Parts: sequence; structure tokens; C-alpha cells
Amino acid sequence: ILGIACSEGVVLGAEETIETKLEDPDFSWKLYKVDDHVGAAIVGLSSDARILIDQARVYAQSNRLMYDEAIDVEVITKRIGDLKQLYTQHAGVRPFGVSIIFGGVDKMGSRLFATHPSGSYHGYKAVAVGVGREQVTDILKKEYHEDMKLDEAIKLAIKCLVKGLEARGEPTRVKITVIPSETKRLRSLGDEEIEKYRRGLEGSEAP
Repeated sequence: ILGIACSEGVVLGAEETIETKLEDPDFSWKLYKVDDHVGAAIVGLSSDARILIDQARVYAQSNRLMYDEAIDVEVITKRIGDLKQLYTQHAGVRPFGVSIIFGGVDKMGSRLFATHPSGSYHGYKAVAVGVGREQVTDILKKEYHEDMKLDEAIKLAIKCLVKGLEARGEPTRVKITVIPSETKRLRSLGDEEIEKYRRGLEGSEAP
């Protein structure tokens, strides 16, 4: 999974792995909507992630009910980090085996945070987590720049995910979610839209 933040919004991306051709691809989720302006990408135990995402949604809705405003992305990240950390302290429980990238647009602008199973979290301009992150991070370091447009960030996210999958010889199936600064509303790109970006990348890389 990866996240990219730019002045025009945030992009979250994930490799969708299908274990067997008999599996319904619509039930392989790594990208989630937390609130209208916040999304999450997960890697690790999806069952653990489901519990944490549900709790993040409760925090987001409680904030709207109590303060009549959208929750800050860092606040929701910190609360989930606190919950993760709590499960590292006591006997009889185990830590949540999942890393989560939270991305969104709040009053501070485009925000991106990655959480660790230990409960620690850090803010990023661009970040990759999971298998193949070394190669993806190298691409992000070379090609990311702070003044990039949202369209460029989408292309970079798709390029990183495709290159990571190709390097491991796996089928290229990716999912992308964007939160534009203009609307502050999360939107998932359809397969046709992603394929269009991918074909554009192939054309731009041709000699």
C-alpha cells in the first residue's frame, strides 16, 4: 500500500491480491472510507484492520456530533495509534497485526500518516508500506515533488504499484482512492479509469 500527498489532495493505492481465481475480487479490500474526507489503506491482518477501521469511523462520526465539524486526520490517526499501543501493554491480548496509512484533507490541508502495529505513527509526504516497499520508496524519492498536481500523484501511485508487482512477477491489479482538496470528498477510481492511466504510463515510457 502507498499514500501520496500533494497540494491538490491525497492519493491512496493498494495492490489487490487474489489468492484463487474462484475468489470474488470485489471482496479483497485494502482501501477503506473512514469519513467523507478521510481514507485508509491497510496491510496485514484484514480482520484486525476491520475492527480498527470501524473504530475510526466511530471517532469520525462522534466528532461531527460533538463539535459539528470534520475530524482532523492526525487526530483520528493518534486515536487509532493509542488503541494499538494499549494492546501491547497487557497480558492475555496480542497487538493488532496491521499497519494503516490514513490520508485525507482537513483544515490543515492534505495530510498523510502511517501507523505501526506498536501504535507509533509518523507524518509523510509520500509513503509505502508492505511487501516491495523498498523498490516503491526508491521511485517515490526520485519522482515525488511537493508541487505536483493530483493527476501526477495518481499516475505516480499507479506506476509504483505496477512496478512493484511486475518485479515480483505477479498480476497487476491495483486499486486507487483519491481525496481532492477542492471537494474534500473521497472517491474511488474505477478499473477503466485506472487502466486509462496505466496505458498513459506505458506510452510515456516508450523509447
